[in-house]
Amino acid sequence: MDRGRSAGPGAVGSSGSLGLRIGQAACSSAALMFMSVGVEFFSYTAFCFLVTIMGLLVPWSCTLAMIDMYSILVGCPLHVPGVMAIVVVGDWVLSILSLAAASSSAAVIDVLLEFHGSHCAPRLCERYQLSAMMAFLSWLLTAASSLFNLWYIASR
Repeated sequence: MDRGRSAGPGAVGSSGSLGLRIGQAACSSAALMFMSVGVEFFSYTAFCFLVTIMGLLVPWSCTLAMIDMYSILVGCPLHVPGVMAIVVVGDWVLSILSLAAASSSAAVIDVLLEFHGSHCAPRLCERYQLSAMMAFLSWLLTAASSLFNLWYIASR
């Protein structure tokens, strides 16, 4: 490990990365909560996809947040090239999947609202919209994390 070199901004083992991971976990959990409040989300494949991807993103973000906390407390960032590559690829894949889930859910919500709410109660559609918004925020944070870690690997 490279003890003399500090982690880049947002790279694994830095306080920036910890903030991104906590934000990812919070937004993903909120997306799950808003989507799961209504039991009717099983009727739409896009909503099931959103729940599945956010369900994957929560443990991923929490695990990496724990690694970040450990690295910050010990003062030795985790910069093993193989591990960094796994983190970048994992973030990249989850980022693409969360964008797809958020976009498809937003499209379904738009179609449901196009029918003047006849297929979706107003309070239920509002929850679905909040869930899609949180999924988009989660995607943004995951993409930023992936880019920060990719930038760190490229700068080594």
